[in-house]
Amino acid sequence: MPKQKRCAKEGANILSNLGTTNKKEKKACCFFSIYNLCVMNLIVDAGNTYVKLAIFYGHNLLWQDKFEPSYFPDRVKKVFQKYPSINSAIVSAVGVFDKKYIAVLSVFVDVHLLSHTSKIPFKNSYATPQTLGMDRVALATAAFYFNPDANTLVIDAGTCITYDMINDYGEYLGGAISPGVHMRYRALHEQTSKLPLLEPGEFNDIIGNSTDSSIHSGVLNGICNEIDGVIGQYQSRFKDLTVILTGGDAQILSKRLKNTIFAHSNFLLVGLNHLLEYNKR
Repeated sequence: MPKQKRCAKEGANILSNLGTTNKKEKKACCFFSIYNLCVMNLIVDAGNTYVKLAIFYGHNLLWQDKFEPSYFPDRVKKVFQKYPSINSAIVSAVGVFDKKYIAVLSVFVDVHLLSHTSKIPFKNSYATPQTLGMDRVALATAAFYFNPDANTLVIDAGTCITYDMINDYGEYLGGAISPGVHMRYRALHEQTSKLPLLEPGEFNDIIGNSTDSSIHSGVLNGICNEIDGVIGQYQSRFKDLTVILTGGDAQILSKRLKNTIFAHSNFLLVGLNHLLEYNKR
């Protein structure tokens, strides 16, 4: 049995406890939106903590959701019930993403699992492309289309803070990986005996006058000084540099940065949609 069919059969067994898939389910005509008549893409971004689903019609983002991986089979079933015209899907898995979830998705649609063997629109000069995270590939792709023939630095403030550089020749050069906001708060708590675990808070001074405010100052001011410093280093090497900030903590950081940036909350999803279209060719 071909791999795709085996995968779909396994997924069907998993879904059996959830009910029928939309391929067999009869729906009332009032259920459909106008988008049901259009060809759509499903984007699956499986990160270190959460899974994000997104629906694109062409280059337009129609819908998105975020949840813990264990909810994946049920959420996917509901997505295909609501948007039965989805005809392609792409999966980018950075964290641990159980293969059975790919099997579930394969019940509904052909799936492209993003990997270092996938086609990309830019020249990849990374020394170890097989170890390059698929989230960074997607961000570089989004930068390539968003700002063609220009120098672009993408900063993704997620679980980790990643820096990815595409130059004006359409060449991906690499970048850097640094601990993210929440990771730094957890490190201070877990690697010491008395420091509390805090959530990011409003703190705009450099001087903390309590343990809590000192932690906020160290984490938030430290990250912002890091980002501003990295931007400055790139600006000294690349002319007319465009800087894009994205990721879950982008809003926390954007208002604190000194440098001019473009904030784009869905940049990764846009890049994955471009990659799905590029790999259809």
